[in-house]
Amino acid sequence: MSASISASHGDAGEADRPVLTITGATKRFGPVLALSEIDIAVRRGEILCLLGDNGAGKSTLIKCISGVHRLDSGTIVIDGQTTAIRSPAEARSAGIETVYQDLALFDNLTPAQNFFAGREIAGPKWLPRGLRFLRQRQMDCEAASLLAGLKVTLPRNDAVVAMMSGGQRQAIAVARSTVFARKVVILDEPTAALGLRESRQVLDLVARLRDQGNAVILITHNMEHVIELANRAVVLRQGRKVGELIPTAHNKQQLVAMIVGA
Repeated sequence: MSASISASHGDAGEADRPVLTITGATKRFGPVLALSEIDIAVRRGEILCLLGDNGAGKSTLIKCISGVHRLDSGTIVIDGQTTAIRSPAEARSAGIETVYQDLALFDNLTPAQNFFAGREIAGPKWLPRGLRFLRQRQMDCEAASLLAGLKVTLPRNDAVVAMMSGGQRQAIAVARSTVFARKVVILDEPTAALGLRESRQVLDLVARLRDQGNAVILITHNMEHVIELANRAVVLRQGRKVGELIPTAHNKQQLVAMIVGA
């Protein structure tokens, strides 16, 4: 089956059921307890923000969800099915895509080539894979369609990403995550090191991901972004879940107090 950027997000009746549920997530690195009995859930069409100081366990948790680390104990349930995620490949097969701060883009490739790197569309199918021809035009068209649907504007779709700005590169990385993310998109500090204008473009893109029915887990230290985007916020501290709120301007100080342990 060839790769495709189109994905079904299910019918409206599934909206109330969590697409991803984590129960009792526990992870140790030697004597260090990085995660302790953490429970979270995220639904389609929802942005869940993970908050906490450095060392709170946010990155460890998303790396366990995305297959970089394995949980020592706990369960991961995707669309009602308990799932063992033992590698990044298994996470991607389960419909989970993650964008880390380093973006992991190939600077010498175009956006379309980055989108389909490792999952290129090739044919004809009756030939052995090593003898198939890359369908570059089809990949270019599908990538352009996705970018247009997310309202991402690039100076040239055929330019290599090394020639693009930080905001454009971040938008490409986020958009790439939606190519194969049938369930969940995880974003780790997507506006880090960006200026105000480029941050605005990325925030608008994240909001469109939610509006298109994606379940989004967002890590950010920017409380204004949390209040603007998040449907819910979960606060971690020293590897434990210490609170969960619907963030508003009125409870901003409460969220900050939970983060710092006040």
